[in-house]
Amino acid sequence: MLARLSIRDIVLIERLDIDFSSGLSVLTGETGAGKSILLDALSLALGARGDASLVRHGATQGQVTAVFDVPQNHPARALLAENAIDDDGDIILRRLQTADGRTRVFVNDQPASVSLMRDIGHALVEIHGQHDERALVDPAAHRDLLDAFGSHVGAARSTAEAWRFWRAAEQELARHRAKVEAAAREADYLRASVAELIKLDPQPGEETDLAELRAAMMRAEKIAAEIQDAQDVLSGPASPLPQLASLLRRLQRKVTDAPGLLDEVVKSLDEAMLSLDAAQSGVEAALRAAEYDPQRLEKAEERLFSLRAASRKYSVAVDDLAQLRDAMSADLADLDAGEGKLHELEKQAAAARDGYDASAAHLSDLRHAAALGLAKAVMAELPALKLERAEFIVNFASEPDNRMEEGIDSVEFWVRTNPGTRPGPMMKVASGGELSRFLLALKVALADRGSAPTLVFDEIDTGVGGAVADAIGQRLSRLSQRVQVLSVTHAPQVAARAATHFLISKTGGADRVATGIAEMDMAARQEEIARMLAGATITVEARAAAERLLRENTAAAS
Repeated sequence: MLARLSIRDIVLIERLDIDFSSGLSVLTGETGAGKSILLDALSLALGARGDASLVRHGATQGQVTAVFDVPQNHPARALLAENAIDDDGDIILRRLQTADGRTRVFVNDQPASVSLMRDIGHALVEIHGQHDERALVDPAAHRDLLDAFGSHVGAARSTAEAWRFWRAAEQELARHRAKVEAAAREADYLRASVAELIKLDPQPGEETDLAELRAAMMRAEKIAAEIQDAQDVLSGPASPLPQLASLLRRLQRKVTDAPGLLDEVVKSLDEAMLSLDAAQSGVEAALRAAEYDPQRLEKAEERLFSLRAASRKYSVAVDDLAQLRDAMSADLADLDAGEGKLHELEKQAAAARDGYDASAAHLSDLRHAAALGLAKAVMAELPALKLERAEFIVNFASEPDNRMEEGIDSVEFWVRTNPGTRPGPMMKVASGGELSRFLLALKVALADRGSAPTLVFDEIDTGVGGAVADAIGQRLSRLSQRVQVLSVTHAPQVAARAATHFLISKTGGADRVATGIAEMDMAARQEEIARMLAGATITVEARAAAERLLRENTAAAS
């Protein structure tokens, strides 16, 4: 329930703090005292559209804070959890509206969006009035209200789950059918491609390994050619070694003939021959070490070129060829086994549809029975509200082929205000005063089923009096036994039934006016109800009537 409402600098309200209790609370006051401003401020805290004009003249910003005390299992707390809002006690909605048009929203003192505040506000408070466009007059909510009245929300949830299961089966069937049809169109291409890739048998990382092997073998080939040239110079037919060896032998024989003349020459030639012999041996050893297999190089190149040609052909990286082969093989497998799997998926989708149809038909039967019960319950309330010639109708249409998550039924509350007239949607057919009474009768019939924990009725007794006003008061009192009810009223018969009575009034002089609110004791209530009965001049008779009204309602409540 709404536990506290704090308002700062909103229109005529400078500073206001109101503590609310359970049961029926009424707000009364003279016309223009600011009752509508109070509701505008509350609506702002519930996510209504902000406006710079709401800020009190001369202030830079206005603020409204609404504190709610609701059970832990209330749907509003689920919204807090979904949006990671701390929830360790009361739910606090705070709205700042600046004079330049900006607005800021806080939920439990954490910054939030207006849409989240609106969603939470809808779960916490319903505002009903002659021109209200929310709550019960919204046809989109009528089916849910009927389910709440019939206590078959569980059946509605089961139908929704059956619908989601059926839709998932249909989507899986559609995906597989499209896949099989696409595969069938490409069957020949797929078979040829899979055969080619199976023959090629690409391996992960093979391109890198082949490229490295080819580069290494090409380097070896180039080095071997240079070493072979060196061997040809040192050991081939044109090698200078035989001539140098012959020259060395001749000079060695002449050394003794010319002592000291050729010693250094012979020594140098002998050392050179030793070095050349060593070089020749080294070249031969290097040649043996650099040996490579030209056929192996050729095979490596052919394999690498084949892989890269396939990569270009199929527009994938070489390393992805194996994955492509597997995917194409899977497509072929789907094609080959597609008809069987397609038939199985069709059976599953049909079974899911039949399951939904059965669940939706059962829910529709429950709704039909609930529609009769709801219409009867609302009709029972109408005579006392001076709508004895009116008729409340739950307009119900079922289309088995129009499968929706909510079932196969469309529901809208219609009314006929007089016999012989054409019935139609409640919002279009009923006048302002009639609509407010229809809404009250409907809300009484629904009681606390499908209801927010706080109901606000804004002058729904306008234009009525006497027995009708008393009937409205009775029904508001009955509602307040299950949910918190706040009513802005001009009817003394309604005010007399309240558990708590607030007086809204204006204070201040000609240049500055402020709206105030105060909870009244029994004596003050009697005087206020006397004013509501008598008008500007309160008579002794009005005070006596007010005292009698309060006494009777106090006795009835006890």
